Amino acid sequence: MSFITKLKAAFGNPRAMEKLHVDDHTEAIINDIEHTPFAIAEDNVLYAGLNELGGYYFMQTVIVGSFHTKTKKGAQLKIIGNDFELLLNSDMVELESDHSNVSNRSISKIDFQIEEADAAKIEKPNLKNLVLTCKKQKVVFDMYESDEEE
Repeated sequence: MSFITKLKAAFGNPRAMEKLHVDDHTEAIINDIEHTPFAIAEDNVLYAGLNELGGYYFMQTVIVGSFHTKTKKGAQLKIIGNDFELLLNSDMVELESDHSNVSNRSISKIDFQIEEADAAKIEKPNLKNLVLTCKKQKVVFDMYESDEEE
């Protein structure tokens, strides 16, 4: 977060204060969980990994933050890369987020089916962002880059 945004927030600028709160919320999630995030949104953090089980490939995700859902229609994850786009469907149509013991925070575990050929494309340097759509909610995640990933 920029110095100017913090300064504006200190003087009571509502937009800057909102931005400061969002950044602090996301940063708190990242600091509370020991794993490195895959991608981040305004007030959500996405953790992800690829797994193979019996020849089927899955992208397992955990979304921590304000995203909360209960649906019987599943979810979609659009992966936007440097020269490709993938649209993945959740492996289960019935999904429900769990409440966290931290206020204003939910935990949503969603697995997405992925083809073996597409799984090879999912490497952080090749990705731009992820778009999670569930019910009427749409969350755009930008790839997370930390100083430790070098």
